[in-house]
Amino acid sequence: MATQPPLVGLAAALASQPPTRTVFAQFSLVEKVALVTGGGRGIGLEVAAAFAEAGAIVYCLGQSKQPHDDFVAAQEFVAQMPPLAENVKNGRMVYISGDVTDQKQMWKVAENIVATEGRLDICFANAGILRAGADCLEYSAEDFTEIINVNVNSVLYTAQAAGRQMEKLGIPGSIILNAGLAGSISIPKQTWVAYTTSKSAIIQMARPMACELGPKGIRVNTVSLGYIYTKMTKQFLDNQPGLMKEWSSQNPLGRLGRTDESRGVCLWLASDASTFCTGSDIIVDGGHRAW
Repeated sequence: MATQPPLVGLAAALASQPPTRTVFAQFSLVEKVALVTGGGRGIGLEVAAAFAEAGAIVYCLGQSKQPHDDFVAAQEFVAQMPPLAENVKNGRMVYISGDVTDQKQMWKVAENIVATEGRLDICFANAGILRAGADCLEYSAEDFTEIINVNVNSVLYTAQAAGRQMEKLGIPGSIILNAGLAGSISIPKQTWVAYTTSKSAIIQMARPMACELGPKGIRVNTVSLGYIYTKMTKQFLDNQPGLMKEWSSQNPLGRLGRTDESRGVCLWLASDASTFCTGSDIIVDGGHRAW
């Protein structure tokens, strides 16, 4: 039986507890430890910085041996923040290098984090790749396999790595898988059969994992972000004049999302503010699927 959280909100009021502000505390990640793959740049780095700002120790796994300048800037920015509270340690970011497509290596990464920090509470399986692709009737086996290996297999390995440690330590952790817009719909005029397949697989992967791990107190959810303007998407858009305008017109807000607009939903899923949410796909797409 999972440990019941302290009374908050209406329950605290009806129990005549002294009035205290708990709504912001529910989003706190103080003393929690997180693993973020693809954490060296882009959305992964943005979310990792948010976790650290909320008080977590965040291990950011990237493919390169040395961190990108973006990571160094974010790490220093977080380190210079004022204290969260008296006698409370601020969060921090740690860069580690690894291969997300190596199952045993990912399991070892999580083991090493626990050996150092004593716990692992949060996992954001975010690493993924996007290729220009090819016509669905001509898509090569090699290219298709590469997309599936990075975008699907590695997500399983990462979730396994974190989940194994959470189960071992009895931690009611949160595992978040980065799916995306392409997991639910086709992207107009793009030959993305492999990428779309991979993102759809992630959404479905989370559901049985949530059912299996729920009794252990471990939650599993997916985040489906719409078009987010990152350095990766910028490179893709720059090669196709007019595509930025076209993509912007496909949602009611009339623009692409910013990387910082991924922070709130991931922080919510990582924190105690979402303790009754599991097996869900949280859509943050500027209303793209509301038309």
